[in-house]
Amino acid sequence: MDFDRTDDQKLLAKTVAEFAKKDSTVERFRRLRNAEGEGFDRSVWARMGELGWLAVPFAEELGGFGGSMVDVGLVLEELGKSLVPEPYLPCVVLAGSALRLAGSAAQQERWLEALLAGERVLAFAHAERTARYAPEPRETWARADGEGYVLSGTKVFVLAGHAAEAFVVSARLGDAPALFVVEAGAEGLTRELVRFIDGHRGATETFESVRVPANARLPAAPASEVLVHVQALGAAAAVAEGVGVCQAMLAMTLEYLKTREQFGAKIGSFQALQHRAVDMFVEMELLRSIALEAVGRADAPASDAAAARARQEAISAAKIQLATGGAFIARQAIQLHGGIGVTDEHDVGLYFKRVHALMSLFGDEAFHARRFAALQRT
Repeated sequence: MDFDRTDDQKLLAKTVAEFAKKDSTVERFRRLRNAEGEGFDRSVWARMGELGWLAVPFAEELGGFGGSMVDVGLVLEELGKSLVPEPYLPCVVLAGSALRLAGSAAQQERWLEALLAGERVLAFAHAERTARYAPEPRETWARADGEGYVLSGTKVFVLAGHAAEAFVVSARLGDAPALFVVEAGAEGLTRELVRFIDGHRGATETFESVRVPANARLPAAPASEVLVHVQALGAAAAVAEGVGVCQAMLAMTLEYLKTREQFGAKIGSFQALQHRAVDMFVEMELLRSIALEAVGRADAPASDAAAARARQEAISAAKIQLATGGAFIARQAIQLHGGIGVTDEHDVGLYFKRVHALMSLFGDEAFHARRFAALQRT
């Protein structure tokens, strides 16, 4: 696998980095976190659409740039460095990928055009209270009714669900899962705002006999493979963003060691603290390397069994490294900042919370350790 960036990828990463540094600082995230509203700025979301970032992983015939998850990972890494709050992962990677992989031409034209332009927010409603990290739905059901379907059930932790105009919803239809597009204003659909530990927002979605037309069902089959693939993309994306978050924590910690004085000397001159900083750097490089392999394999089609297996192995390994090495970097960053590191006023705490939220998305350490081990036995 070639880890060198192409000229286009270098330009993409540079453009996102310059935007984040100039127009979306951590202070902006803090302000939006503390304010009422959606927790992000619709005008910034539209600007991302104008810059083409929302179109990166979509084929040219869908209005996209024909990029890969490697390109998406570069965007997320730079967004993570400044905690940019716009819902790139929920909309582009999750809901957008579900429509890209499973939607009909008419569904893609209707929903993706506005998403790619930054005019619409879409969410992926899949998690359920008793399903843990299982990709298939267990408590949300769909039944055929006349010329359409009726959906009933509850989805939890719907990322960006509080602001979405439509949802890609997984439900059991008979003995197999199916995917549907449900508009936010559908009768019988209610949503409750949820505030997450990292300052982001989402929703709990309750479907009480929500009726949708026949053309709301995404036709690609089997839907189970699509669900596995979308959650794999989400896990890889979480690691990619985690790389950016950890890079920022390492950088601000090194800067603090160079400037903070204790006992008449810069604390960075103390050998014990230098060793801890080196350990942080080592874990950072391990995370960066495994994240590159994870996003590089994330696009593997389910039809290729060997490639799909390699995708699962790489993504599980990356999630484990995020949960161990990423957690190590986060803890060291807090400790090396001393007392100020545990206050909400210091930015390092915001990064600490975000990386822990990313650790849990689409499988925590225990889940991926079990899956990785099981893959080695088969």
